[in-house]
Amino acid sequence: MAEISKSYEPRDVEKKWYAAWLDAKAFAGVPAADKKPYSIVIPPPNVTGVLTMGHVLNNTLQDILVRRARQEGKSALWIPGTDHAGIATQTVVERELRKQKKTRHDFGREKFIEKVWAWRHEKGGIILEQLRRLGASCDWDRTHFTMDPAYSRAVLTVFVDLFRKGHIYRGKRMVNWCPASQTALSDEEVIMKPVNGTLYHVRYELADQPGKFIEVKTTRPETIPGDVAIAVHPEDPRYASLIGKTVWRPLNRAQIPIIADTAVDREFGSGALKITPAHDKVDYEVGMRHHLPVLDVLNADGTLNELAGPGLAGLDRFAGRKKAAELLEEAGALVGEEAYANNVGYSERADVPIEPRLTWQWWLKYPRVEEAKAAVRDGHIKFYPERWSKVYLHWLENIQDWCISRQLWWGHRIPVWMPPADWGTKEQIFGLFEYLRVLKQSGRQDFSVKLPENEKRAVGSTGQELAGISVAIAVQPEATDIVAKLEEFGLIQDSDVLDTWFSSWLWPFATMGWPDAGEMKKAGLDYFYPTTTLVTGPDIIFFWVARMIMAGLEFVGESPMNSKPEATGQRPEARGKIPAQPTSSLTPLASRLSEKEIAERIPFRNVYFTGIIRDQQGRKMSKSLGNSPDPLDLIDKYGADGLRFGIVSIAPQGQDIRFQEDRIEFGKNFCNKLWNACRFRQMSGPMEDNTSLQTIIGRLEPQKFDADDETVLAKLEQLSAHVESCFQTFDFAEATQILYAFFWNDFCDWYVEVSKSKLQSPDTKTNCLAIQDLVLRQTLLLLNPFIPFITEELWHLLGYSSKERLIQNYHLQFEVELNSRMGRRFDMAAVQAVQQLQQFVSEARALKAEQAAASSKDVGFLLECSDEKWDVVVKSSAKLNRLIGTAGIVQAKELKERSLPSSGLSSLPSKVTSLGTLYLNRSANFDTAAEKQRLTKEIETLTKHLASTGAKLANQAFVGKAPLAVIEGVKKQLADLQAKKTEMERLRAALG
Repeated sequence: MAEISKSYEPRDVEKKWYAAWLDAKAFAGVPAADKKPYSIVIPPPNVTGVLTMGHVLNNTLQDILVRRARQEGKSALWIPGTDHAGIATQTVVERELRKQKKTRHDFGREKFIEKVWAWRHEKGGIILEQLRRLGASCDWDRTHFTMDPAYSRAVLTVFVDLFRKGHIYRGKRMVNWCPASQTALSDEEVIMKPVNGTLYHVRYELADQPGKFIEVKTTRPETIPGDVAIAVHPEDPRYASLIGKTVWRPLNRAQIPIIADTAVDREFGSGALKITPAHDKVDYEVGMRHHLPVLDVLNADGTLNELAGPGLAGLDRFAGRKKAAELLEEAGALVGEEAYANNVGYSERADVPIEPRLTWQWWLKYPRVEEAKAAVRDGHIKFYPERWSKVYLHWLENIQDWCISRQLWWGHRIPVWMPPADWGTKEQIFGLFEYLRVLKQSGRQDFSVKLPENEKRAVGSTGQELAGISVAIAVQPEATDIVAKLEEFGLIQDSDVLDTWFSSWLWPFATMGWPDAGEMKKAGLDYFYPTTTLVTGPDIIFFWVARMIMAGLEFVGESPMNSKPEATGQRPEARGKIPAQPTSSLTPLASRLSEKEIAERIPFRNVYFTGIIRDQQGRKMSKSLGNSPDPLDLIDKYGADGLRFGIVSIAPQGQDIRFQEDRIEFGKNFCNKLWNACRFRQMSGPMEDNTSLQTIIGRLEPQKFDADDETVLAKLEQLSAHVESCFQTFDFAEATQILYAFFWNDFCDWYVEVSKSKLQSPDTKTNCLAIQDLVLRQTLLLLNPFIPFITEELWHLLGYSSKERLIQNYHLQFEVELNSRMGRRFDMAAVQAVQQLQQFVSEARALKAEQAAASSKDVGFLLECSDEKWDVVVKSSAKLNRLIGTAGIVQAKELKERSLPSSGLSSLPSKVTSLGTLYLNRSANFDTAAEKQRLTKEIETLTKHLASTGAKLANQAFVGKAPLAVIEGVKKQLADLQAKKTEMERLRAALG
């Protein structure tokens, strides 16, 4: 057995064990009929990404869950991968091209995509390598990329199926447009930001009454050339006589009508609204109601076009805004300006203001919306924290169709072929429709044809009638013969690509081989799906979580499974369940799903939402702000385990996190404490056979247990149960805190210290070492999911491994064997007595620290207490003196007044403890004012605690539901707090 070195060197240990885990295939997720499954899919980071603090938290929590599952004997699978990140990746590659003074158009679509793939092969795996340094135990052999051929097939299969079912359609609608990326964005990809701008007061002259005007207010004077009307409220008496008249548009002068519409807010500005349908969603809706023309004065890149008129055409929109104000002032149309703060939508990726723009796009009417509500509302999927379920359900209640097309080159190109604008000879039309008729009669399911309602005419019409006909044909990726024939007829594929989220919403099942039956069986989809837990951020609850739920409900089905579970590795409770097949089950699912079907189709059973990591000023950490540390630098400085333990310890369930680097140092210090404690054990005596739980417990001698032995083992059992409870409620921060408290306080600061005298006696040494071995073994097991590197190393150095088995192969349970060996339960009276002494020591140390005497060993204490409490102190005096660091503790009533300062006990610094009032006797330099101030603060704190505890007992909802034992416990706590406060007030009063 190797000797534990004096200091822990994380870098060497981390490199050694990660390589060993990979060599042992320790992370492989393998279906096993005799094991329960546990599966997680990683939220795929962007292929452009590098490790951030958000990634550290999210992936550490996933790793904790999957490592714990392995300890529990489950067959655990954690699927990794990356997202192709359409906008972000194309932007990165185009930025590189600009350095060469080139654009993607210089290369053409195919060559540009080749360059993107080359970039991806060179740099696209960086973040996954960084996750390895963090200790992520993903099944790397199952790594997926959303543009891989198999995954792409799943994406395009889904598109064609939804197209066939009528869920996907093409329409010209108002969208969020990013002028920088020149693509449409969904509402969820737009971030609202407060902007300080200007509100311009502009007057429009009445055409039939020169010299009379109607005034409007606008933040965007550059769009005035696109105005087609002025709208007023139909019930606004100020403008009743003007409705139906016309005004002169002040820029690119033309007459436009005054119309009445209830969308106008009479209270805003002048109560008159300029209507620019091409550049505002509300204006567009007003324009549709009144059959107004649409004048788009902006180009795709945000510059003003020729419709903006002389002086504005060719300018950037923001330069155009300034110039428009100047032109209005020259024309006498600018009445005034005022500072104005409002919220403006920004592109999440490009960080530029978006433009409402009218364009042709592909839209998805979401499937399975009602079932998606039921999945969460009825508890099939549980959210942690639960409050996010309300946010989720509210979004589904108000769901809008999803704009799924993006004007990019990098991504899944939309698999629809359509005729160009000038297409349509008689021969082409009849030839195409005859070909499609034959295809349909052949029964092929790998294509779908859609015609607009007004063009669903008989193919027997004349060629003249069919000229310019609009037809859209969606084709499955493997139907290359159909594609070739369509292109032979002159049809061309749509140039848009699918929104990146359209690929990632399939992630839970597309990463398990769907829709290929053979790949699904190989990946174990029938065993690992639904996945167990999703760990993600609440900021993508709509982007991703809700959409994945709907996708799973739509595309994963149920059918009898012919093969035996033993042959396929099916989980016992899921036998007979397989996913839907693209050629059979991908048919319109008109009927609502049953409860059983919902439970089987959902993509995950639990969703844990992490908080957002912020700096000390409350700002979200980002590279642009320069307020985010590099996680790899933190790993180099504190070790991966230190970073993991530290970040989890400050991440309460679902709450945002104020990052503190000293908490990462706290994690490192804890690892050092663990290392040193294990080293102390190795130096304290011979290492016996530790290769099994049974051999360690077999060395215990229960008949020799004293109160300290009973306490540390009882607390170990309580710790194990408490940690299990934390995992059930996803309270990871609480788990780290109780693990820390037990190991640092109960084991190291108490048991190891009291063990030193036992190790000197041959009669108690063997039993004491066996207890230490058991406690260290179980503590390493409990800590392993949180800090895997150091626990693996110490597991082997302390001889706990049999035949070099990894720590993950050992289960957590020890209680049955321990209780069997003891032949009884723990002496809880002894445990309570030790806990009282531990609390007393903690309070005495605190008193020393308050008086700047923490390191002093020669100070004395006086204890004012009952004789019964004094007996407790006397029996443990040697132990207490050593642990507190004092020359001694004396009962106050035994001292004569002359042995104290002239003012008596009241002149000494004091603290109310579990055993009585404790006084620190330093015989000089006592600051009465400071002591009064300290007591006042403690009294204030106690008053707050008393108020909250009293309020709890006054709460009928609590009293009516809580068990009697809990209520009695709260009453006792209230009484103890009141007694402590009374004693504090007495001490303060005694100081004068």
